[in-house]
Amino acid sequence: MCWTVMSGSYWGQTDRVGTGCHRIMMPLAGLSVIRFDVMQPSILTSYDNFLFLLFFFFSLFKYLFLLLLLLLPLLFPFSPSTCFSSSSFCPSSLISSCSSPPPPPSTSSSSYFLLPPPSFQKQGKDVEKVKQRLAEIANYVDKFYRALNIRVALVGLEVWSDQDRCPITQDPFTTLHEFLDWRKLKLLPNRPHDNAQLVSGVFFQGTTIGMAPIMSMCTAEQSGGIVMDHSDNPLGAAVTLAHELGHNFGMNHDTPERGCGCRVTVDRGGCIMTPSTGYPFPTVFSSCSIKDLSASLEKGVGMCLFNMPEVKVLYGGQKCGNGYVEEGEECDCGELEECMNPCCNSTTCTLKGDAVCAHGQCCHDCLLKAAGTPCRDSSNSCDLPEFCTGANPHCPANVYLHDGHACHNVDGHCYNGICQTHEQQCITLWGQGAKPAPGICFERVNSAGDPYGNCGKDSKGSFAKCEAPDAKCGKIQCQGGANRPIIGTNAVSIETNIPLQEGGRILCRGTHVYLGDDMPDPGLVMSGTKCGDAMMCLNRQCQNVSVFGVQECSEKCSGRGVCNNNKNCHCEAHWAPPFCDKAGFGGSVDSGPMRLADYGGVAVGVLLTLITFLGAGLIVSIKRKTLLRLLFTNKKNPMDQLSYGPAEVNIEHYGQAEVI
Repeated sequence: MCWTVMSGSYWGQTDRVGTGCHRIMMPLAGLSVIRFDVMQPSILTSYDNFLFLLFFFFSLFKYLFLLLLLLLPLLFPFSPSTCFSSSSFCPSSLISSCSSPPPPPSTSSSSYFLLPPPSFQKQGKDVEKVKQRLAEIANYVDKFYRALNIRVALVGLEVWSDQDRCPITQDPFTTLHEFLDWRKLKLLPNRPHDNAQLVSGVFFQGTTIGMAPIMSMCTAEQSGGIVMDHSDNPLGAAVTLAHELGHNFGMNHDTPERGCGCRVTVDRGGCIMTPSTGYPFPTVFSSCSIKDLSASLEKGVGMCLFNMPEVKVLYGGQKCGNGYVEEGEECDCGELEECMNPCCNSTTCTLKGDAVCAHGQCCHDCLLKAAGTPCRDSSNSCDLPEFCTGANPHCPANVYLHDGHACHNVDGHCYNGICQTHEQQCITLWGQGAKPAPGICFERVNSAGDPYGNCGKDSKGSFAKCEAPDAKCGKIQCQGGANRPIIGTNAVSIETNIPLQEGGRILCRGTHVYLGDDMPDPGLVMSGTKCGDAMMCLNRQCQNVSVFGVQECSEKCSGRGVCNNNKNCHCEAHWAPPFCDKAGFGGSVDSGPMRLADYGGVAVGVLLTLITFLGAGLIVSIKRKTLLRLLFTNKKNPMDQLSYGPAEVNIEHYGQAEVI
C-alpha cells in the first residue's frame, strides 16, 4: 500500500509515479522537502477483492452442483418398492396392501392333464370333445386359484385312447403310486411341467374320488394326483382336481375343529377343501386354506411356481386377454373389465405411451428397475435370492441350492429347495418339544411291515418292511411333545417300549394319521431327510448324497460360491459367474447380479473431491490477502523486478515548497 505523510503547514499531495510506487513531497520548515521513493507491489482495491472472491466461490459451487446433479443417480440409485409386481404374493391376505393397481398373478403352476381310456370311452370316444372338456376343467381350476394369486396354466393334455400308460385300478393308493412313478420316469423328462393330474373314469374303492400327496408341489416324485371324473358337469371334476391340487400345495381339510372361515355357506357349496363335497359345488377357498398355503410357501414348497410358464406350449392357443404375454404381445393384463394395469392396453395387448414394461417384479411405474435390485428373497436355508437384470421386467426363474448340499446352520441336506429333518417332522406331528427317537426305534418298528411300521407300500399295495439301512426312511419315530398327534382328526398314536440290555426302556412314538381318503399317510419320513452322514432318504431308501454330484459341481466355483439346482455357480458378492474366479457383482447366470453396480467407489471418489474443493475454498477465504499478493503482482514493469531496500531519503533545500 502507499503511504501519505502529513507534515508542515498543509497536506501533502499524493501522486502516482508509474505503476509501482508513489512519490511524496511535503514541506518541512518551509525550506526542505523529504521525498520518499518507496517501491511497493501494485494490488487490487478492496472492491476488486470482493468481486474476485464472489466470482471464485460462485464458479466453484456452480460446478460442484452440476457434478452432484450428474452423479446423484449413481450415488443414490433408485430402488422403488416391490409392492406393484407380478410376484408379490401376500400370504396373510387375499387383498394386497399396496396402493398401486393389483399386480398380475404372482405364481403359476404349469399343469399336465391325462385322460385314460375309461374316461375317453365315457365321452363317446370323441377326442375333440374330451379335449374341450379337459380345457373347461382347467379353466375352472385356474379361476379358483386366481383368488389366491396363483395361475394354473395347462401346458399339456394327453388322451389315452387305446391303453393305459400305467396300471390303473380301483385301489386309489396303488393307482396313485403307479401314476407318480410313471410321471417321474416317463412324462417329466419329455414334457417339463410342475404338476400332473390323472383324470380317470375308473370308480375308486370306498368314498374316494381323488388322492394326492400333501406338500409335494414341484417335486419330481410326488407332484401330482389322481381325480375321478365323477360328474357330467365339468365343474364337479374341476372342484375335485382343485381339491387334490390344494393338497399338493400343502392345504389340509377344513375340519370343524380348525374353525375355518368360509365366506360361502354350506347350503351354497361351502369351501373347496372341505373333506367331502356335493352339489352345489364349492368354488372358493377358506381362511384355513390360505393359512396352509402361506405356511407351505414359507417352508419352500412350490419352488417352481415362481418361474414363468412356457407360453408357446399353453393349451388352447394364443389369445389377448388370457393374462399371459404370448408371441406378438407386449403385455397382457387380462380382459378389459379385469385389467387395472396403467401400463398396458388390454384391447391390443400393447404398452401404453412411453411405457417400457407392464408386468413383473422388475418393473415399476412402467420402467425397468436397475440391475442388482432384489426381486425375490430366499425363503429358507436352501433357497437362493434372485435379482433384477436391468433388461427384463420379470424376476429370474427361482433357483435354489443343488440337491445334496448341506443346509445352512441345520444338520441336514437340501432337497428340492427344502431342508428336511426328522426334528421338524416330529414337531409337525407332535408339537413343540418333540424330537426324533433313537435309531433303535426306527429299526425295530419299521421292520414289521404293517400299518404302524413300514417303508411305504409296494406295487401290489402291501406294506413293505424296511431293511436295516433304510429304517430311518420309513415311519417317523419320535419322543416328547403333546399327548396325541396335533394333526388330523383320526390320528392313531402308536407307542412302543423297547427294553435295553443294561436295563431300562426306550419309548418310541409313532403315528398313523388319517387325513382323509384322498391323502396318503403323512407319518412317513419325507424324501430328502438326512438318514446318516452324507446320506439322504430317496424312494424309501437311505442313499448317499454323492448320487447328485453336488461335490463335483461345487469344485468349479473356485471356493467363492455354491452350486445351484441348474448346476451353475452362485458366486459371492464380489465375484463373477460362471466360475467365481474373476471380480464381479456376485449371483449366477440364472439369478442375476446379487448387488448393484459398484457405485460405492464412485461415491467415495466424489465425496473426496467435494471435500478437496471445499477445503481449497476455505483456505482461499482465510488466506485471500496473501494469495492475492502472490497472484496479482504486476511483473511487466521492469522496476517491479528491483530488490527492495530501505527507503531512500533525499533532503533538498528550496526557497519554497515545491510539489512534484
